[in-house]
Amino acid sequence: MCADRRPLVLLTGASGYIGGRLLKDLEKACWPVRCLARRPDFLRPRVAASTEVVQADCLDRSSLSPAMAGVHTAYYLVHSMGSAGKFEQEDREAAQNFADAARDAGVRRIIYLGGLGNDDRTNQGQANLDQSTHDQALSAHLRSRHEVADILRSSEIPTIEFRASIVIGSGSLSFEIIRALVQRLPVMICPRWVAVRAQPIAIEDVVAYLMAALMLPAESSRVFEIGGTDQVSFGEIMHEYARQCGLRRWMIPVPILTPRLSSLWLGLVTPVYARIGRKLVESMRNPTLVHDNSALTAFDIKPKGLREAIERALAYEAREFALTSWCDALSSSGEPQSWGGIKFGTRLVDSRTVQVSGSPASAFAPIRRIGGVNGWYFANFLWWLRGAADLLVGGVGLRRGRRDPHTLSAGDALDFWRVETFVPDRELGLVAEMKVPGRAWLRFEVEPNSRGSLIRQTAIFDPAGLAGLLYWYALYPVHRWIFRGMLNQIAAAAERAQNVNLHEVTA
Repeated sequence: MCADRRPLVLLTGASGYIGGRLLKDLEKACWPVRCLARRPDFLRPRVAASTEVVQADCLDRSSLSPAMAGVHTAYYLVHSMGSAGKFEQEDREAAQNFADAARDAGVRRIIYLGGLGNDDRTNQGQANLDQSTHDQALSAHLRSRHEVADILRSSEIPTIEFRASIVIGSGSLSFEIIRALVQRLPVMICPRWVAVRAQPIAIEDVVAYLMAALMLPAESSRVFEIGGTDQVSFGEIMHEYARQCGLRRWMIPVPILTPRLSSLWLGLVTPVYARIGRKLVESMRNPTLVHDNSALTAFDIKPKGLREAIERALAYEAREFALTSWCDALSSSGEPQSWGGIKFGTRLVDSRTVQVSGSPASAFAPIRRIGGVNGWYFANFLWWLRGAADLLVGGVGLRRGRRDPHTLSAGDALDFWRVETFVPDRELGLVAEMKVPGRAWLRFEVEPNSRGSLIRQTAIFDPAGLAGLLYWYALYPVHRWIFRGMLNQIAAAAERAQNVNLHEVTA
């Protein structure tokens, strides 16, 4: 319950990575929030009932006035780096529109997240700095980030600007680049920007600073440089990620590699568009270190180090993945959208469904009897062969069988699987304990519907490096054939069980 009445907060970028995290914390802390969105229908299902979503675009000045009405504090988390056009011009125009609309609406405070760079200006600014020299020292991306802050301050509304280095969190652009490079490349040719120093910060700490700024007494604009406790190179970040994932990686430095070639390289091996990759590489040539520690005294926040930031990012990703609703996330037909399955973060997912006429109990009956002496319903010889191969490389094989041929419990051994979740007549989740280059899960879910019951089978694989990817894609046709055959045989067994039950009732 929210006991006090707090002033209205306007949030831009709520559908983005940082804005989405910030929105949840604002809602949890009972701040009344109005989200500005170009596509409100996309955002509305993801916000709390108390949160207002309005349609507006920072590039459309006329749309901003209604969104600003009654707002006390406005978060500006907008950038145009993904634009196919001149992103600096779009950033400049959007910031000017926002600043003008905020001033006209009487907004009392603006909070903005920008980027660290070799900016020689003090917290209050220095008039004697040669602006042209300063601009040449910064990449276009960082130069635009600082220009946006200047435009927001020009509104004469007290503006709190946070300047951050690399943000470490599952889903952040920088972290996804690190993940893709480390997972896919056992040997990396590293240009000079990989050795540039940075001060990465955990996403939780970034959001904590943004939240704390709401309560900061501020009659004038302030600039706070924020970062974690470690000053490291991009290469050291990749080494730490590889260590936590149990991967060995070799990095070979080269004296030169242009931003254009680096961006094309990133486009080949990471999920980043080449045009975004080039802007990121250009900004990575700049050291992003904290020189002004005033944030540590102004806020009661103790930033995390690199190791903990990566640990929390991986743990958060695993938790979010575990909460994924497959019925919502996958198509109703259960067919993969592309060859090789669907990607969720690092995980590869192959899911399918089958409709049966019986009750959830009869549909789940063959699922709870799977494995051991009962077999796997389809291609049992290949299951035996996989178990034999596992034994040869030091794995557990199929020799463990199962504790009981008719029922299961969480924690039970099941051939070379372990029962992770078991909900009678509803769900069976298995985690693989055979030797594989990664982590694997197999899940079965049963849901009642108007035609009987829907059985969903989902195979999940989290590959460890390039070997894991090769393993998944090389065996994908075989796995798909086996899992499809297994599901069809389970459905047939469920139909037989339902027919037997009906026969017994009518008799």
